[in-house]
Amino acid sequence: MTGWDISPAGVRSVISEVREAADGMNAGLRLYGSSVQGAMESAGTLAFGGEGAGGGQASGLVPVALATFAKESERDVAFLPLRASNSANGAVEATNAYVTGSLEQAWNAQHQATLAPDVSAVLEAARKKADEK
Repeated sequence: MTGWDISPAGVRSVISEVREAADGMNAGLRLYGSSVQGAMESAGTLAFGGEGAGGGQASGLVPVALATFAKESERDVAFLPLRASNSANGAVEATNAYVTGSLEQAWNAQHQATLAPDVSAVLEAARKKADEK
């Protein structure tokens, strides 16, 4: 813990840039989600004779493959913005503790920010929110 030399103004500047980049990442992820959904709906079905599967559900090979890909990659996709947010928040907490002279609290905040985020809890909350719509 000795030898820390943090510039709070420098941290604020970097955090501002990180949050701006995270906003762009979140916008890209929303676009990714809607694009996958649109591709699934437009890809066709397995129905013979030109009739759709009905009910608005895509049931062709491509939609099934896209749905599988989206499901299998959701943890990785959710991890990115969560990691950025946790890192930025940890840097702010550590800096605030450093400024007040609490180096142990600063170290603890910094350490917590290095831990991998709990993606499962975020995905569960997102699914619950989607089910409520």
